[in-house]
Amino acid sequence: MTPVQAPPLRGDPDGARSSEPASPSNLEGIQTGPREAFWNLPNSVTMLRIAVVPVLFLIPTAWGQTQSGSRVMAWAFILAALSDILDGWLARRRGGERVTRVGKLLDPLADKLLVSTALIMLVACGRVPPWAVGMVVVIVGRELAVTGLRGIASSDGHVLGASWQGKLKSLVQNFSVGALLFHYPTIGLPAHDLGLTLLGAATALTLWSGYVYFADYFGWNKPIG
Repeated sequence: MTPVQAPPLRGDPDGARSSEPASPSNLEGIQTGPREAFWNLPNSVTMLRIAVVPVLFLIPTAWGQTQSGSRVMAWAFILAALSDILDGWLARRRGGERVTRVGKLLDPLADKLLVSTALIMLVACGRVPPWAVGMVVVIVGRELAVTGLRGIASSDGHVLGASWQGKLKSLVQNFSVGALLFHYPTIGLPAHDLGLTLLGAATALTLWSGYVYFADYFGWNKPIG
């Protein structure tokens, strides 16, 4: 009687079976760089900014719609947005020794999560009316598109630095979201109407700065010949 041989393991061209698990040392094409410390001060500030994101889920609740709740939500967003300046300063001081690869990933991710969550919650509670929902879609869609473009560019060794149009967009965008979160008249200003006006300006800057990033990568602004 001929013994039945077990089929070779999938992915083993020689048909050899091995009970030893694959380890990083015998995997081809995988390169690991030096490990970085995650919990440094700038990254901790960034994580605190991300921790504010779940708090924004309270915007559509009954408490979040009150005047006191709106103020708490607005100030939580404003302080989180301002922390972006703090963690950037902490990372760059001392010759940039605290700049890490994970920090470069988390910092823009935290900004996008904060703004996108706030805008989506504002739509959910009706503070962004139906006619303005398209502006929210444009803003969130642009963030996803530019994030994807930066990933493609980095794989090609092309660095897309922050443009002044993008920085202006972020500033106007944050003012818009903050005003919409206050909602009720604040320091004598119609916060809701002001927020919608700034949201329109932020949408225009979103399209402009998005074009700048794509033009930079694809060379649309470079002379031919």
